[in-house]
Amino acid sequence: MSSQRSTFKPYYQDQIMAIPPTLDELVSKGHPVRIVNDVINRINIQGLLDAYKIKGCSSYHPQMLLKVLVFGYVSNVYSSRKLETACRENINFMWLSGMSYPDHNTINRFRGVRLKEALRSVFEEVVKLLAEEGLLSIEDVYTDGTKIEANANRYTFVWKKAIHTNKEKMKAALKDIWDYAQSIAKSEDNLPDPPDLTTIDSEKVRATVDKLNRVLSDKASVNKKMKAKLRYVTKNYPEKIAQYEEQEATLGDRNSYSKTDPDATFMRMKEDHMKNGQLRPGYNIQISTSNQYIVNYTIHSNPTDTRTLSGHLQQHEDSFGKTPGTLTADAGYGSEENYALLAAKNIEGYVKYGMFDKGQKKSCRDKKPFSADKLHYNPSQDCYICPMGQEMHCIGTFNQKTSAGFRQEIKKYQAKNCTNCPLNGACHKSQGNRIIGVNKQLEMYRDRAYELLNSDVGVAKRKQRCHDVEPVFANIKQNHGFRRFMLRGKEKVSIEWGLLAIAQNLRKKAA
Repeated sequence: MSSQRSTFKPYYQDQIMAIPPTLDELVSKGHPVRIVNDVINRINIQGLLDAYKIKGCSSYHPQMLLKVLVFGYVSNVYSSRKLETACRENINFMWLSGMSYPDHNTINRFRGVRLKEALRSVFEEVVKLLAEEGLLSIEDVYTDGTKIEANANRYTFVWKKAIHTNKEKMKAALKDIWDYAQSIAKSEDNLPDPPDLTTIDSEKVRATVDKLNRVLSDKASVNKKMKAKLRYVTKNYPEKIAQYEEQEATLGDRNSYSKTDPDATFMRMKEDHMKNGQLRPGYNIQISTSNQYIVNYTIHSNPTDTRTLSGHLQQHEDSFGKTPGTLTADAGYGSEENYALLAAKNIEGYVKYGMFDKGQKKSCRDKKPFSADKLHYNPSQDCYICPMGQEMHCIGTFNQKTSAGFRQEIKKYQAKNCTNCPLNGACHKSQGNRIIGVNKQLEMYRDRAYELLNSDVGVAKRKQRCHDVEPVFANIKQNHGFRRFMLRGKEKVSIEWGLLAIAQNLRKKAA
């Protein structure tokens, strides 16, 4: 019986090639790195070139550094140190950089400083190039938002409510000491008038503390506890109130911010690291997409989508010189302010309102038969008809402001003889005659939105939105593992997301 021996292919590690291959031969023809190289070679990067000074020693070419950074984000290499290593060891990076070896400081400085003013124009050039090729539309977009964690400590934060509580405690302590000063100096005529502590600031606190020290300093009968309290107030309150004022200026209209990244706001995120719904510092990222290409992006510190649309549309207009013709979005954007904005800019908005999806179900429509939106309205007499057939007449018009400062006009209508009505308790739960508040303008916008969303085009756009804008976020966060920013501050976060947006578009083109 003949013996069988294993056979192996030749292996000569030290074999010298007569004609060594070039880097270009080692990079496959359909590799995404070639798409990155081709697109960046074709776009105008003059804005990036202008970020460099004429004088000084020579620098690495910004076009090369941009290609390395973009391809790094395409291939999930986000760290500047890993990019430095890739330029020395990875064939694709070596081909892209032309065998240049920028270190991590150069890459980080280029990303954080040079791209600060130029990246937006680079992104716009890429979008325009893809639009010319017919891959996306700037006119017809789908908008949505997601929250991504900031590079900040999760447990060092400032809350507006805590500042308010501490200021109230300070006011109470100052008032307590002042009341004590008045109680021991009733017979004297030279006691200053008590300060107005309705609102406090650093000047008022300092003046009040100085007055209290003048009044109580020469009193031998002052209680020891009150003396200690006054010493504590004198030492700490002026400094504390100045700190609170500085923190309130940083907060603006937000409820919180992180001490390690003051631009980041604490938000509730779906993919929580402890799976218990904790708040984490992050940014609200808004994008508009077309055919899963990112057309526009903006970074917001506000956790709700409702208040981001105005700035997002303004950025689209600044980038491309015009607003989109149509915009499709979910119910997070369905506010009166946003409907008015879309109407003012002549944008056909396929935007859901809060109860649109539930209103499509018969079970939900039949759940509250006596709700205000189901009452019959008589426009000639400007009155609603209650379930028992009685007229509900207007009792006045009232204005209210939303948290964003948008003014709404509410008309109130009141029923008659609710006390003896057989439907009392079922129709409404309030005591006395039923009063309903109606926002006529919002109702008009919702009727228009309902009509658009249920048209043939609207149904198609609602279906398209689910697999146009949402998969972009899923691809970036789940498939490419980007769930936390590496840079701090809104400016640098915007650079990082801009690189991700360019990478997403080039990945999609390569696919």
